[in-house]
Amino acid sequence: MDDRSVPSFASRLRAEGVSAGYGGANILEDVSLPIADGKMTILVGPNGSGKSTLLKTMARILAPDQGAVLLDGKTIHALKSRDVARQLGLLPQGPIAPEGLTVRELVAQGRFPHQGLMRQWTQQDAEAVESAMATAQVADFADRPVDTLSGGQRQRCWIAMVLAQQTDLLLLDEPTTFLDLKVQVDLMELLADLAHSFGRTLVVVLHELSLAAAYADHLVMMKDGRIAAAGIPDEVFTSEQLMGVFGLEARVIRDHESGHLLCVPVGAHARRKRKVFAA
Repeated sequence: MDDRSVPSFASRLRAEGVSAGYGGANILEDVSLPIADGKMTILVGPNGSGKSTLLKTMARILAPDQGAVLLDGKTIHALKSRDVARQLGLLPQGPIAPEGLTVRELVAQGRFPHQGLMRQWTQQDAEAVESAMATAQVADFADRPVDTLSGGQRQRCWIAMVLAQQTDLLLLDEPTTFLDLKVQVDLMELLADLAHSFGRTLVVVLHELSLAAAYADHLVMMKDGRIAAAGIPDEVFTSEQLMGVFGLEARVIRDHESGHLLCVPVGAHARRKRKVFAA
């Protein structure tokens, strides 16, 4: 798929012809992608496909070698870090809180972009922290150390910290990694609610294909540093695309109750079982 053929729509955040990488070696090659406002865009792809690199470039962590990331029509890498942090929140993969830091103290760090020499902690900051903890459902253990919580609770605390920034744009890199399926679903429900009930714009990198198809408003499949397919899940999440992007032989079926698309791998073992049942 030619990245320039990605459907265009009004968006505050977009990549235009971006090539980027590390140590002089490009991971991304001429990627163009508009991010839909008030929706959840999910990036999937094999390891090394460039999805986390794209997220870091869009978050102003990594500067592109070519092209640009635009935020409200301005090149994001030309803006001041604090100005960007007031508009865009980033949750990197596997964040670690200092030992003994309480939930409230962690979430309060999300107010850092709003602090300065002429503006110290205010009632508005305190209210933002309380609101973020309530939205992420971590207020009940606000005074507990983060390192005493379960994996799912810790992830909610980090999401609360990003929410405390009070930005409309949220970028999250594999927020469900190493979590039990029930906790993954609970987190994806929270993220979907942020988009659909609170009007936040989310860009999320995921590995779990069926979760991505279930919760994405826009699904982007990446391969070899380029966009292989992008659109609504019904258009993108197909057996042909799963084979072309992941080399995965699978059936895509729809759950009749939820309407969600599901990936069902089809390998040699599955074929043997099918023959046994057929007999």
